Amino acid sequence: MNSAASLSELQAEASCPICLGYLRDPVTIECGHNFCHSCIQQCWEDLLGIFPCPVCLHHCPDRNFKRNTQLCHMTDIVKQIPTRGSQRKLQGKKALCEKHHEVLTLFCDRAVELLCPHCKVSDHQDHPLIPIEEAAARYRRKLKSYIEPLMVEVEDAETEYENQIAKTFEVQKKMENWRRELHYECKELKCSLEVEHDEINASLLIEEKDIEEKLTENGRQISNHMFMLNNLLSEIAEKYLQTDLDLLTGIESIHNRYENLESPAVFTYELKKESCSLPPHYFGLHKMISTFQVDLTLDPETAHPSLVISRDRKGVTYRTPDGLYNSQALTSYPAVLSSEGFDAGRHFWQVEVRGTGEWSLGVCKESSLRNSLISPSPSNSCRHIELCASICGTCPRGHVMRVGIFLDYELGEVSFYNLNNRSYLYGFTDTFTEKLMPYFSSAPSSKSLTISIRDE
Repeated sequence: MNSAASLSELQAEASCPICLGYLRDPVTIECGHNFCHSCIQQCWEDLLGIFPCPVCLHHCPDRNFKRNTQLCHMTDIVKQIPTRGSQRKLQGKKALCEKHHEVLTLFCDRAVELLCPHCKVSDHQDHPLIPIEEAAARYRRKLKSYIEPLMVEVEDAETEYENQIAKTFEVQKKMENWRRELHYECKELKCSLEVEHDEINASLLIEEKDIEEKLTENGRQISNHMFMLNNLLSEIAEKYLQTDLDLLTGIESIHNRYENLESPAVFTYELKKESCSLPPHYFGLHKMISTFQVDLTLDPETAHPSLVISRDRKGVTYRTPDGLYNSQALTSYPAVLSSEGFDAGRHFWQVEVRGTGEWSLGVCKESSLRNSLISPSPSNSCRHIELCASICGTCPRGHVMRVGIFLDYELGEVSFYNLNNRSYLYGFTDTFTEKLMPYFSSAPSSKSLTISIRDE
């Protein structure tokens, strides 16, 4: 290597990678790179936790500057070397104006571009011009302000993407539930409804596929948006650490992309449930369900201590008592009441019983809440207890029983239906004078029995 090249290398080693000038009060950071003390301080200004090296991006855990005395002396020696050639070398490293071939020293805030002194005279006389160092500091602060909103955008996009994936499984689960209901309704009418069953099932498959495709496409759009946000975030984070000249070069592109960010629209859907066209004698019950269906929830305050109420207050399961008694429980038998009561009108609700054991369903008077409820049984025919009307049953292992209960308060009628085959089970007539409360009970022997209120 000749002496000129060696001198150039020596001058480069004595230069700061940030300001490109000779090192002033040089310090060494954890990765081994050297900078002017003021330059690295400005670069890491307002950063917390992790401090990336402007050269290699190594994450330094803290602002642990080590003053490099030997490099300081070496820089002083290099400065004493005749500078004619070194000045040309350093000037050759600086960015030049493509139009005038002069060193870029100014920044036009209106045109968002770097300028040389000649540009100021020829094209930007009335524009606000500022030194590169001041412009870099200003836009570095602006880039920093972009980082946090972009991180929020990325998090929102990730959350929405996960929601769309979850909705896909939700659609599949809902469709599967409806297929199971379809099977219950068609079991007794398989011969006459087989063709229609196939048509409805095909329709559900088409709707499911269509929604899944749209959700997948929307998820792809959100994923692409999330990828773009991550790229822009990485680019801004990298740009933020660059030298003043590099930071300001192309800054308009990043600025415009950030300002023009648009999140993709989120696809929403509404599932349309289809059911079999039932024979004429089914129409009355079908109309009753669609017209008078009510939404019930269980009242934990009335639950026997041996009953476990589900979080959504739609289901109840019997458990072995632990010796503790709920003083607020209003039933001496493992039963629970609905939070809703009725003192007028017509109302229909559906109950599903799963597991193995005995159960009873019905309605009781609101005044009975002040006393203990006892279980109905065939021997007393519900005449010597405080239940207005009820029905009892036993659920064999592996069987699912669906029961519909219809209350016509003005007519004083309570009717019970087997919704598995849409048949009438039992009816009760009386004169009602006070509010009636839906009642749900599981026998103590029914350790694996779960009673659930159905919404549809």
